[in-house]
Amino acid sequence: MPNSGSKRGGWITFPFITGAVVGLTLATGGWLSNLIVYLIQEFNVKSINAAQISNIASGCFSLFPVIGAVIADSFLGSFFVASISACISLLGIVLLALTATLDSLRPQPCDDGSRLCTPPSKLQYAVLYTALALACIGCGGSRFTLATMGANQFDKPKDQGIFFNWYFFSLYTASAASYTAIVYIEDNLSWRLGFGLSAITNLIGLAFLLLGNRFYINDKIEGSPFTGLVRVIVATIRKRKVQLSSKTEDYYYGQDGIAEIAIPSKKRFLNRAALQTEGDVQSDGSVAKPWRICTMQQVEDLRKLIRILPLWSTGVFLSTPIGIQSSLTILQALTMDRNVGPHFKIPSGSILVFVLISTSIFLTIIDRFLCPMWQKLTGSSPTPLQRIGVGHVLNTLSMATSALVESKRLNIAQAHHLQDQPSSIVPMSVMWLFPQLALVGIGEAFHFPGQVALYYQEFPASLKTTSTAMISMIIGIAFYLSTALVDLVRRVTGWLPDNINDGRVDNVYWALVVVGVLNFGYYYLCACSYRYQNVGKGSENGGSGGTDNEAYGKA
Repeated sequence: MPNSGSKRGGWITFPFITGAVVGLTLATGGWLSNLIVYLIQEFNVKSINAAQISNIASGCFSLFPVIGAVIADSFLGSFFVASISACISLLGIVLLALTATLDSLRPQPCDDGSRLCTPPSKLQYAVLYTALALACIGCGGSRFTLATMGANQFDKPKDQGIFFNWYFFSLYTASAASYTAIVYIEDNLSWRLGFGLSAITNLIGLAFLLLGNRFYINDKIEGSPFTGLVRVIVATIRKRKVQLSSKTEDYYYGQDGIAEIAIPSKKRFLNRAALQTEGDVQSDGSVAKPWRICTMQQVEDLRKLIRILPLWSTGVFLSTPIGIQSSLTILQALTMDRNVGPHFKIPSGSILVFVLISTSIFLTIIDRFLCPMWQKLTGSSPTPLQRIGVGHVLNTLSMATSALVESKRLNIAQAHHLQDQPSSIVPMSVMWLFPQLALVGIGEAFHFPGQVALYYQEFPASLKTTSTAMISMIIGIAFYLSTALVDLVRRVTGWLPDNINDGRVDNVYWALVVVGVLNFGYYYLCACSYRYQNVGKGSENGGSGGTDNEAYGKA
């Protein structure tokens, strides 16, 4: 056991951190997964508008972990950020529960079959958006911060690996439970009870986190790693007219003065940031003007970040179709037959749990069967870039499957003359949506671990803490981009009316197929031209999968 000789850290912290993860994840899934249905049924929001609000909330939830990680690294530490975030999310969920409890905080319900519904007042919208903002910021702020905090309790990489395995297991299990049990309560018993359970689980998670405080190892605050990168840009701009030198000794390598980094012959413009001029460095070798001089290591860190940005951008366009599909799938499920047997009806908000299930199953299959089989056939493990590429292909196939299924649903709706009946149920089983969700989940089992491994090993050492949170930033940007794309489609086409039985959602999916194909082509070009930066000198191109890249397949 690590830290066995001390009172802090080690496995004694595991139940407290895991309890916090489970409680906070249950709370988040309990309201976020069923938000579209709540807005439509209780706030009389039009279906596409409800999907847009849900995408914005998901984007905020996915973007804030990056902000939380920076605040934790730079100012407060992981424990304080996670604790404050849990308190903020509790306030948001309690306020959301009040909107489901007090009639004055939501509009009058629509009459059955009526198209004229009372919209929410400005006050009701204000309370709703405040609740969503607090819940998103709070839940997002604790999401990856708890993972970093948990790993910091262990000294040995093996123990850290075991913790991460249990962290993701707890995360997926709690998500599946909230997507099913809490959503079922909201759909079949009451929204007040469902949101109340979310608030209670949030409180339990916060209690677990606080109870373990005396056992935690506190983070060492070292300042923001992004400050050094910004300094490189500022120093480069300020020295843009300075003539570069070919001599190694003219550049600053830190106070110890050891020149471990060769001066690159290409992309030399950034080298100006490390070029020493009069007054930049003091006599003892320390920096005199931090915004005029940087180390060559800081310059190289920024250069590494610039090299990987094209690959990172392909992840945004990989996740954008998933964001659109997730919201549209819930709208499709609301119009389909969700009965399973005579006594059970699948909640529409629970339909996305099949993505989690397929991802969990295929993570095991990939780890236990596909990767060993690939290694036997090729002599090396699949690289992160290869895994991400497979995820691109499966994601595009999922969008094509979604288009075909939606075409079938629309044909059935037209055959039964349901185009002008927005509240009608199309006689088509919701299980037709399962294949597209399964493909998305399988694709995620390939590209998500691939991206985590790629960014963790290829990002500069100073950014290791926030490198995994960059995945969350991809997802957040993708949700906002998906909101903008849906709004654009609504403005220039008639494919997305509020009554999707009278629309062409299948055309939206076919458009996403085109986006997926173009993005895969862009990704392939980036992957073929990319060279792994943190491996031996003999590394091959990222797209070639050479033996020097074998370590990356094991990540």
